[in-house]
Amino acid sequence: MSRGGEMVYIPDDSDFSSFRDQCESLEGWHCRYNKAGVTVWSQGQEESCTVQKIKTRISCKDVPAETLYDVLHDTSYRKKWDSNMIETYDIGRLTVNADVGYYSWKCPSPLKNRDFVTLRSWLPLGNDYMIINYSVKHPNYPPRKDFVRAVSLQTGYLIKANGDGACVLYYLTQVDPRGSLPKWVVNRVSQFVAPKAMKKIYKAGLKYPEWKRKHDPEYKPWVYPEQNTLPSVSLAELSVQHADSLENIDETGLPEDHLSTSDHEA
Repeated sequence: MSRGGEMVYIPDDSDFSSFRDQCESLEGWHCRYNKAGVTVWSQGQEESCTVQKIKTRISCKDVPAETLYDVLHDTSYRKKWDSNMIETYDIGRLTVNADVGYYSWKCPSPLKNRDFVTLRSWLPLGNDYMIINYSVKHPNYPPRKDFVRAVSLQTGYLIKANGDGACVLYYLTQVDPRGSLPKWVVNRVSQFVAPKAMKKIYKAGLKYPEWKRKHDPEYKPWVYPEQNTLPSVSLAELSVQHADSLENIDETGLPEDHLSTSDHEA
């Protein structure tokens, strides 16, 4: 997502507009899954390629767009619904609507777990809400021995209000997982992992208002920037995370029947 591939920059209105267009357009996308209100598409890569662009959509009845926006921002609440997450935290603030953060997640056994450092930016725009990110390097958060550092080329959410108290959620991601993965993993993402993840976010949206009432209900630094107490980070401290500078492991030989049953909660 970074312009020219070299400069770290904070996304502007044109980047958000382009992201929204990608979410809403069907041109060039191939439907991989369409069931129970969830649709998954992939684009532009061979099915066996691990660096696929994947897009998912779910209709969320009884969840207002602004509630789902809060759910996706609230790292304290994420621990309640994202069972794949190992750890997440904010590293520092760039502007009132951009920060740098860390996220690590459990991969299906026996694959190695992955982690990211990303520059994240967000924008409420009328009835739409968007959150987008891409991978960056921060000198204090280098790759760790216990994780494979993956690369988000572009990842984000579009939440669109859809009538009274309902919304539609899009999730679009293009990630280099840094590894030659078995084909069954790539197929599992579109057929199983992505739909289940979207349903989890929807359920999290239904439960969030009650949870938030008991957990610092006025604290929403993504809405009220004056509440943000993160240390400032300068763009000059960051550089673009290029995939070819990271470890690339070959996991193509791992058989599907070794998949841990505990990882079916993707």
